[in-house]
Amino acid sequence: MTDPDLILRWLHIIGACILLGTGTGIAFFMLMAHRSGDPRFIAQTAGVVVLADLVFTTTAVIAQPVTGGLLAWRLGWSLSDGWIVLSLALYGVAGLFWLPVVWIQIRLRDLARTAAESGDPLPASYQRLFQIWFACGFPAFAAVLAIVWLMIARPTLG
Repeated sequence: MTDPDLILRWLHIIGACILLGTGTGIAFFMLMAHRSGDPRFIAQTAGVVVLADLVFTTTAVIAQPVTGGLLAWRLGWSLSDGWIVLSLALYGVAGLFWLPVVWIQIRLRDLARTAAESGDPLPASYQRLFQIWFACGFPAFAAVLAIVWLMIARPTLG
């Protein structure tokens, strides 16, 4: 393997680590803030979470298909290999759950800010959105975990 291939693999692995790490961290911090019930704390935490998603997750989401496609091309892997096709499908699934989560995080932040500024409790819409946000995390995270396994194992699939 030449140096460019090694660099591409490294970048691809770093991107996967960022997706997993940022996703896990965001979920943990949002859940802990939510459990506090404190609108000010939730607003502050959600603000940082939205920024982290913008800076880290979005960058990794863009980099993964680029580095993955370049790796496949450089290493002579066909994009029609079963494990690559399944990885791409799972990437789409993760994206379908991630995009609404980003919007929901922004909405949760804004609802918490409004409650904190007015001194009111969090509205019922906040609670409903948080439940949706929480539920969306499971399939997205499972899809990313499966993709990482596929990248490592590269199983032969029909």
